[in-house]
Parts: sequence; C-alpha cells; structure tokens
Amino acid sequence: MQLYFPDTPDLPLPDGHMFPATKYRLLRERLLAEGTASASDLTPSPLATDGELAAAHCPAYIHAATTGTLSREAQRGIGLPWSETLIARARGTIGGALAASRCALTAGVAGQLAGGTHHAHRDFGSGFCVFNDCAVVALTLLAEREVSRVAVLDLDVHQGDGNAAILGPDPRVFVASVHGANNFPFVKPPSDLDIGLPDGTHDETYLAAAETALDAVLAFRPDLVLYIAGVDPLAEDRLGKLAVTMSGLEERDRRVLSRLQRAGVPVSIAIGGGYAEQIALTVAAYANTFRVARDVFEG
Repeated sequence: MQLYFPDTPDLPLPDGHMFPATKYRLLRERLLAEGTASASDLTPSPLATDGELAAAHCPAYIHAATTGTLSREAQRGIGLPWSETLIARARGTIGGALAASRCALTAGVAGQLAGGTHHAHRDFGSGFCVFNDCAVVALTLLAEREVSRVAVLDLDVHQGDGNAAILGPDPRVFVASVHGANNFPFVKPPSDLDIGLPDGTHDETYLAAAETALDAVLAFRPDLVLYIAGVDPLAEDRLGKLAVTMSGLEERDRRVLSRLQRAGVPVSIAIGGGYAEQIALTVAAYANTFRVARDVFEG
C-alpha cells in the first residue's frame, strides 16, 4: 500500500500550543517500526503548485497564505503561526492527497500520513487547515475526467465546514460527515449528509452512525472515496467530547474499508484530527487505520 508523507520538519510552534505537530513524524516512525509499512511503501509528498491549489481556492487567498501576508485575524483563524515550514507542509498535504488519490484509482487503496484539512474554505483557512485537500482532489480529478463522481466520508469528530461550503453545491460530489453535534465549527454549513452525535457517544451508537453514512456513500456509486479517518472521536481526545474506544475506532476502519473493498470502490485515506493528551494514543489510533487497510486490501 502506497503512503505519502509530508517531508518537512515539525512545525515550529510556541510552547503549550494545542496542535500536536510531531504526530506526522511519529506515525511514520511507528508504521516502519511495527512493519505495517516498509521504506518502499513511503514516498515524500509532492508540493502542490499554486495552479493545483486554485482548483478549490481563490488566487488572492493562495497568494496571501503562501507569502505570509494574511491579516492577523485571518492567520489567527487558521490557528497556526505563519512560517515557511507551515506552507511547505500545507502544499505537501495537498500534493500528497492528489498523489494518493491517483494511486488509489489504480491500486484500490492508498493514503497519506497527513490530510483531512476539511475546515479550509475557498478564501480562508480555519481550524489548523490552510488548504482543503479533499476539495482540491475532488475538483481536480473531476476536471481531468479521471472520475465522474467522488464521495467524501468524513469521520473526523469535527464537521467539515470547508468541505460542505466548497463541495456542497457540486452534484458530482457527495459529502457525508459524522461528527460531534456540539463541537467545532459552531456554524456548520450543510453537507449532503450530516450526522451530529451528542457528547459522550459510545462505540455502538458511533459505529451505527458510521455505517449509515457509509450506506449513503455507497448508494451514491462513487468512482473514488476520500476517507477522513480522524481519531479525535477517541474518549481520551482533548477536543473530541465523544467516548469512543480504541477498539471502536479500529472496528470503524475495518467496517468502512472492508465494505469499500468488497464494493470495488477505490479509497484514498487521510488521517484527520487527533489531539489526545498522550500523543502516543493518537499515533497508535492512526497506525491502526493503516494496519487495517493493509490487512483488508493486501491480507
């Protein structure tokens, strides 16, 4: 299974910042150490060009974001301080998503050890997201006629307001989101399917909601599914508010990926959010997703 990763240093963040910038590097190291991936499975993500970003973002925003000339308010909305590393990472996230999705169309499955930047809108970033990987991928592949229909299955605990705003009007794209009803963003543009869950939701209810979303995705008959396998529904997550167990998340991934594999629908995996106090829990949950994907598609 081919996996793309952002080949950039850890983001330079102030002490005590909420964002776990080391998780990308730690995930790659864990996948190699446990044998889920070999060095030949891992490819540095290409850096998306301005032209590629323009599939889903307006030129003025691309210029301001990449040159560090966003207003203070706009940069604060992203939640990450501007740096050259941030922009390289953001370009790599889009480039990795494009590469993984094209790979999935031929191999059946691929992924990147980043992504799920579903809060970025056409003309502004938000919630740790500079550019929107799912939107760029869907609109690019549709424009290039590599696919006719794309579905986004977003199981991050936060609703993908950027996905809904950018992709919602396009009948060729189906966006399904299962998220915390009382969590960020507090204004949620409608997706094609939104399932909001109450705080404290446990495995059984969560898994049923994920199955309902997957039913709708498969009914759309997509040529490609972009799967945001966020691990922030985990009970230990600082930003999640749900109470899903590690085994519950693993079962979620197994059900989703097994049904897509049986249906013959290619899937590109992004890791989505994860903010456990102990970063090792977040990394372990991410690693489970790729281990399950390997077992389902290659086992």
